[in-house]
Amino acid sequence: MIRLAATFLIIALIAAVLGMVGIAGLAANIAWTLFVVGLILAVVFALLGRRVV
Repeated sequence: MIRLAATFLIIALIAAVLGMVGIAGLAANIAWTLFVVGLILAVVFALLGRRVV
């Protein structure tokens, strides 16, 4: 999940450099959302000890 967030962040940076503001903003929002979801899942799995019922 974090790797996918990093990919969208790179896409956002490239789009921003090329002047595609709408695509850059969308990709940055997706990257931020994926990062937060990945961070929450990492904390949950660390607390549960990877025991998913």
